[in-house]
Amino acid sequence: MIVSYTVEHAMRFDYAEPVQASVMTLYLCPLRDRAQTLCEFSLRTDPEGRLYEFTDPFGNTAHFLDRPRSHARFEVKARSRVEVGPLVSAPERLEPGAPEALSGAVRTPELWPLAHPSRFARPSPALDAFVAKHGIAPGDDPLVSVRELCAKLHDVFEYIPGHTRADSPIEDILETGRGVCQDYAHVMAAIVRGWGVPCRYVSGYLGPETAGEATGESHAWVECWFPGVGWTGFDPTNNTEGDERHVRVAVGRDYADVPPSRGVFRGNGGSELETEVKVERHAGDGD
Repeated sequence: MIVSYTVEHAMRFDYAEPVQASVMTLYLCPLRDRAQTLCEFSLRTDPEGRLYEFTDPFGNTAHFLDRPRSHARFEVKARSRVEVGPLVSAPERLEPGAPEALSGAVRTPELWPLAHPSRFARPSPALDAFVAKHGIAPGDDPLVSVRELCAKLHDVFEYIPGHTRADSPIEDILETGRGVCQDYAHVMAAIVRGWGVPCRYVSGYLGPETAGEATGESHAWVECWFPGVGWTGFDPTNNTEGDERHVRVAVGRDYADVPPSRGVFRGNGGSELETEVKVERHAGDGD
């Protein structure tokens, strides 16, 4: 099944006082690969100016901008049309010898960074206590173990918007049991990497289930790599595996690698960010 979406992502930065310059990197362009086709993409800013497109070390398409003149507000509007699918479901179990093949694969330059701790997905005493409390441990099949972990995190965590921040450490959700999708993803990545399974953080959107409907939030989940299977998505927030509802924008070690926006400005005072997202599903195959 192939599903088509239109995605609109707008951000507005309001500054307490006019700033003299803004420098920013944006991760708003959806990925293009065999599982996802980017049909259209546009990106506009106010103040206007040149946008420099580049590919980062993880293969994401990003945009860099520099606005050197004074402004009291900065707006970004991205619009995409994306087709997701057809997708191949992961098998129930891996082939015999997969754990040994996995041990060798994680030494490759492509997978090594995604099999080790990162800024937000890392070991900690709180993580050790959480794992022990809930009896979380790997079994003899890495794919089955990761699938069970996805379900466990969905069961023990409570999704509470606004309970954590974009830069919250995993200790916040581990100690309170409350957080949002990126917290779920960071905890899952930290545990899975500790098992020796390469795991990457995915930023994107979760589309609606029915054509003609729309959703209004960004989303985050993880993808794990297995021998003979490749990258497989797991969404612990919803206890699902990657499917046609998951629109992928960028992948990295964690949120710090692929935030929707990252930058600095020159001026006094702070800034407030207002974000608006709309993901509309179109009628097509399977609808």
